[in-house]
Amino acid sequence: MSENNDEKLIFIYNADSGMINTVKDFWHKALRPSTYKCNLCAQTFSPFGMKKEWKSFLGTLNTKTEFLHKDEFLNKYDIQDAKYPSAYLLKNGTLKLLITQEEMDKVASINEMEKLVSSKLN
Repeated sequence: MSENNDEKLIFIYNADSGMINTVKDFWHKALRPSTYKCNLCAQTFSPFGMKKEWKSFLGTLNTKTEFLHKDEFLNKYDIQDAKYPSAYLLKNGTLKLLITQEEMDKVASINEMEKLVSSKLN
């Protein structure tokens, strides 16, 4: 299959960008994982970066992917009522919610995250 060039899957973390926020998030995940508010981060990242299994899965998709922090998403797309974490599909210039915050928060493993993304794209 060829990659669909007019389509992009945009994942949004429930975290702000920047070094200070990254450090705060790292310690929050490490010390109080049950209260960490970004299940997308919790399932797909380890303390050392993106999990290899997740990265491999993304490579199998026929859609480009982009990862943004909530402040970056707001600056780029100006969706004021967006909830995080979530995922949007940008297709032919139109942005559409693909995976809701509720759906993303229910995921309990990287395998479930992969199944969720696959089911939504198909």
